[in-house]
Amino acid sequence: MAAENARSWGSTLDAVVVYAQGALCHRLARGTVPSNGRVRVTGLPRSLDPGSLRARVKGAYGLRVVEARVEVDAEPSGTGSHDELRRETERLREEYAAAQHRRDRQLNLIQEVTNLHPVPPARRRDDPHRRTAVDAWLTLADFVDGRMTTLHARLVELEEALSRVEHELEVAVDNLARASTDAPSAHVDTTVCAALTLDGTGEAEIELEYGVPGAVWVPAYRLGYRQGDGTGRLVLRASVAQRTGEDWTGVRIALATADLRRRTDLPELRSIRIGRRQPAPAPSGWREPPAGLADLFTGYDAAGPRPATSAAPLAVGAAAGAGAAVPVSVAPPPPPPVYGRPTAGAGPVAPVAPGSPIYGGPPTVPAAPQAPSGAAMLFPGAVADLAQPARPLARSSSFAGPAAPAPGQAVAPPAPALSAGAPPAPAAGPPRPSDGELDYASLVLCGPDDPGDRRGRLFPGPSFDPVAAEYRRRGEAVAALPLPGHAVRPRESAGSFDHRFDAAARADVPSDGTWHTVTVTEIPVGLRTEYLCVPAVEQTVYATLVISNATDQALLAGPVEITVDDGFLSTAALPTLAPGGVRRVGLGPAEDIRVARRTNVHESTAGLRNSTTVLDHRVHVELASHLARPVTLEVRERVPVTAEADVRIVEHADWTAPEEGTGPDQHAPGIRVWRVDLPAGGSVALEGGYEIRIPTGKALVGGNRRS
Repeated sequence: MAAENARSWGSTLDAVVVYAQGALCHRLARGTVPSNGRVRVTGLPRSLDPGSLRARVKGAYGLRVVEARVEVDAEPSGTGSHDELRRETERLREEYAAAQHRRDRQLNLIQEVTNLHPVPPARRRDDPHRRTAVDAWLTLADFVDGRMTTLHARLVELEEALSRVEHELEVAVDNLARASTDAPSAHVDTTVCAALTLDGTGEAEIELEYGVPGAVWVPAYRLGYRQGDGTGRLVLRASVAQRTGEDWTGVRIALATADLRRRTDLPELRSIRIGRRQPAPAPSGWREPPAGLADLFTGYDAAGPRPATSAAPLAVGAAAGAGAAVPVSVAPPPPPPVYGRPTAGAGPVAPVAPGSPIYGGPPTVPAAPQAPSGAAMLFPGAVADLAQPARPLARSSSFAGPAAPAPGQAVAPPAPALSAGAPPAPAAGPPRPSDGELDYASLVLCGPDDPGDRRGRLFPGPSFDPVAAEYRRRGEAVAALPLPGHAVRPRESAGSFDHRFDAAARADVPSDGTWHTVTVTEIPVGLRTEYLCVPAVEQTVYATLVISNATDQALLAGPVEITVDDGFLSTAALPTLAPGGVRRVGLGPAEDIRVARRTNVHESTAGLRNSTTVLDHRVHVELASHLARPVTLEVRERVPVTAEADVRIVEHADWTAPEEGTGPDQHAPGIRVWRVDLPAGGSVALEGGYEIRIPTGKALVGGNRRS
């Protein structure tokens, strides 16, 4: 699409859905559709994935988008904060180099003066011994001493200046690295726009959806409650980091735990046909190249060879005018992520069409990419496939290899590899297009300078854009950012379920690759404070906060800042809390409650002829509270367990066995629990014990006493 034939619309970023890695952005553009239906929506980021672009008309305007493609324009960049940071960094680098040169020059002068020493004249064999000129020695020493004093004083000044400039340079480099990437990285500003074609005219509002890498998030919480109250305020916050190349200013943010790179297309189930061989149905919108195509270039070949040019080959991008020329020998990019299609009922959707939506003849692997030339036409039947999702490019063709087997046809074993110079065997039957040849959006028309079997035919064009690949590589570096304390990746804490959280208000997240906190929503939770003690292990009482989730939304694992009565208490790790789940969060030792434990063991015999050894264990636990309110305390003890039928354990206490739990709430066998209501400023004494009855024949001499 020519830029002069399309009307340019500005766009604003309205909403962003941040996934576990990557994001889907939604832009809005509004204007009047011209008579030719061609519109260019500007403002898209350089790092967007062309295969993820979707466009639709919002509202009942009687319009629909029939074509959408990505185009890149280049223009000189203006002045901005990013340019000022870059110029300041370059100036400080030059100043640092000059200061370092002056310091090195001063060190050389000091070394030259240090090398000054008296050298007596050469003495011949017949000359008598001469007296040393002490005055000359002392004069030279005074000169060296004074000169070195001056030089060292100057060296100190130069080193201080060098240290100051070095510090300023480090700060400038750090500021430049942390600056937003929503600015050109060179003196040429590359503008990405969406070239749309609509099937009508009039006022319209268009929504663009595209995917970008370089965005991650982790959940965080802030919990506030008052002592004695059974409810609390749990505020869900998110730490978001993005380096997508555009600042998110005043956008609606949603957070999802799903994987943006997972496949969303359904597998194709082919039919099984019984009987005679039946040809596979021809793909929609495809036909064989016309006969006599080579005769069109007879006059061009008769004109002779064209003069040689020294221009370097270009890497043709998604559209003409994609920026500066770069060598073709660049490593191919990784496969792009597969994005889901918009929700049903949202309106007509058109996939990206970086090239002309047409198809031609069989491709062969080119020696170097060529720019598209010639006019573009849309073959009948191709419109029906424009709404299909973009397929990965493939350079294989039925003309360069065997044809795909028909449904129900038996497949013969592969033939042995051909020699290096042997031509491939021709395919039997009619030609079959490959997936790349059916991707009409990426096909380009080869010109007369291409090889003879490619001229005048359509082939999948090169889709590698090195500038965009560099933007994506820099953006994906945010996945390696160190996580905040107690933070957990969403995919790890969400498990096999996917969740989405919509922020209540719009937020700002600059594209600087650092963590930014975004308040999402407030979740009502049930709270109660319980105190636990295991005096057999440690005579310390710990405070725990029991959180119950009565909502239909899961709470992911992450750090939670706990405030009690408007005062900060601590930062703890909140485990994943499913809807209806209950979990404990530790608050640390409770210094206002004291506990003491004493044990006593008595050994005796019982039964006929003293045939049973009885080990009587007594446990005494004292609790004292200095709190101003009554609390509930849970004291955990343990009794031995046995797998021997002759060994019996007899308990003498009012403790109970805990309820069976799962995961971290699962208790080991033999655990017993006391639940005590401890009054304000009061104390409670607990008595318990158990007897171990062991037959005398199974008792160990000296091994039955336990403390």
